Amino acid sequence: MKPLYIIKIGGNVIDNSENLYHFLKDFTALDGHKILVHGGGKLATTISEQMGIEAHLVDGRRITDIETLRVVTMVYAGLINKNIVAQLQRFGTNAIGLTGADGNFIKAAKRPVKTIDYGFVGDLNDTSVNAQNISKLMEAGFTPAFCALTHDGEGQMLNTNADTIASALAVALSPLYETTLIYCFEKKGVLKDIDDEQSLIQDIDPARYEELKKEKIIHSGMLPKLDNAFTAIACGVKAVIIGHAQELSKIRQNQPFGTRLSK
Repeated sequence: MKPLYIIKIGGNVIDNSENLYHFLKDFTALDGHKILVHGGGKLATTISEQMGIEAHLVDGRRITDIETLRVVTMVYAGLINKNIVAQLQRFGTNAIGLTGADGNFIKAAKRPVKTIDYGFVGDLNDTSVNAQNISKLMEAGFTPAFCALTHDGEGQMLNTNADTIASALAVALSPLYETTLIYCFEKKGVLKDIDDEQSLIQDIDPARYEELKKEKIIHSGMLPKLDNAFTAIACGVKAVIIGHAQELSKIRQNQPFGTRLSK
């Protein structure tokens, strides 16, 4: 099978034009098929405040009411996504900017109301991603750049976690490609000591992960990302890498990059 990189970037890249410039240049240099997934950084919050729309958070999670949805749709799918696509075209990547609604590529279900009503937030399942259509797009020479928006198939856009979208894409496309999922963030990878960049753990398999959890070595904030990563691997993804966006070029140079999670 052909190799495929699915790379997710967050606010540490999006919010810094210099970081974004260098990342997109390195992204373009990667050989073969690739997909970029991005969130919205701080820009959606800034523009919401400028428009007088108050952000509502519960336990650090944004409530997406209708006004917030309008803002994130404008910012994620418009301002941020098209800026990224324009920069990728500059470097020679024939990118196409997408939401989940485009091409019916990613269909979600509105999160059900339990103790908290998160509003227009989308949850994904095993059938959410239209892998065949995305494959056709890539085989035609395009590089998809997905923002963190999906749809419900009934005309409603939904705000959806970018990490979850990246993982769902990787799992759905793994029967068609040798898929590596990469989460780029502000640390070099999974660290034994969160304040020491030299304490990088380079390789983790499921058994080692259980040991690290038992010894409480991994910072609690990393656990959900790692749990999702090993779920993706169990579902057919070749490997998941967690590392710093500024070191992405190491993949092309066959150098160790970040923390590699595998079977």
